[in-house]
Amino acid sequence: MGMMGKISNMSRGVVLAFFLVLCVLDKSGAVWLNLPATGTKCVSEEIHNNVVVLADYVVISDDHTHPTPSISAKVTSPYGNTLHHTENVTHGQFAFTTTEAGNYLACFWVDGHNSRTGDVSINIDWKTGISAKDWDSVARKEKIEGVELELRKLEGAVESIHENLLYLKTRESEMREVSERTNARVAWFSIMSLGVCILASVGQILYLKRYFHQKKLI
Repeated sequence: MGMMGKISNMSRGVVLAFFLVLCVLDKSGAVWLNLPATGTKCVSEEIHNNVVVLADYVVISDDHTHPTPSISAKVTSPYGNTLHHTENVTHGQFAFTTTEAGNYLACFWVDGHNSRTGDVSINIDWKTGISAKDWDSVARKEKIEGVELELRKLEGAVESIHENLLYLKTRESEMREVSERTNARVAWFSIMSLGVCILASVGQILYLKRYFHQKKLI
């Protein structure tokens, strides 16, 4: 019974580990966009610093009587730096490691020379962090497989969660400082406004008192 209990606990631990890995890897996934004949559509994700981003995109055409329409793509960092820009393509890929924390924006639009009208569908496979890591290469390079490979994925997942928590903690601290500064400025503005109102009221009372005093003398 003791051995069976240990095996059962180990099985539950492995299942839990796999579940945690799947939760982290769930950040990756396909995104579908319907691009109008004119106009731009974008997808964005808030990513912290030093994170690997990998994405593939492809135009999906259901109309086999016409050539697949081409699109243009542009990826920018939170500070507006262009990380990827291409035109007149039906599929492509971009990969980079973030150097800025914030919202990364990927925008797509249909090239103007396309004669086709109507929406164009594109599929975007966006991966970040541990999801973007090539685990097959890691397994071949380090000669690991099976449970050891899954444990390595779990270790990466834990590190990713820890980094995300630190990033959220930093953002929360920054937002709290901004909120405190804003509250302090509002408090000072309220006090100054109250002081101005009091001074204006006192000045008005003194003026009226002097005015009626002069009227009484006349």
